Amino acid sequence: MDEEAIPILRVEDAAAAVVWYGRLGFAKQWEHRFEPEFPAFVEVARGGVRLFLSEHKGDARPDTLIYLRVRDVEAVAAEFGVQAKDAPWAREIELRDPDGNRLRIGTPTE
Repeated sequence: MDEEAIPILRVEDAAAAVVWYGRLGFAKQWEHRFEPEFPAFVEVARGGVRLFLSEHKGDARPDTLIYLRVRDVEAVAAEFGVQAKDAPWAREIELRDPDGNRLRIGTPTE
């Protein structure tokens, strides 16, 4: 097993969040609920990158910022209709998911 850190993002509607993160290339891996009507806890993955999306009130708070390094930020920018900008370390965009979590996404510059 490889050691890793997996960010947990607070979401109101896990199903809607899975669809939104799908636009970033993430796919749902699994979902857990203690009971059918209880809050969902979901894992989404894109290659070796994983995120946990949680409807549980105490797991995380909105307005979290995570950074994703991707091979082609321009493709992600096109999907969301935004313009990538140059930073000294990468070409980047910043998005907000439907729950207000911020994602800074970049392709490192050589």
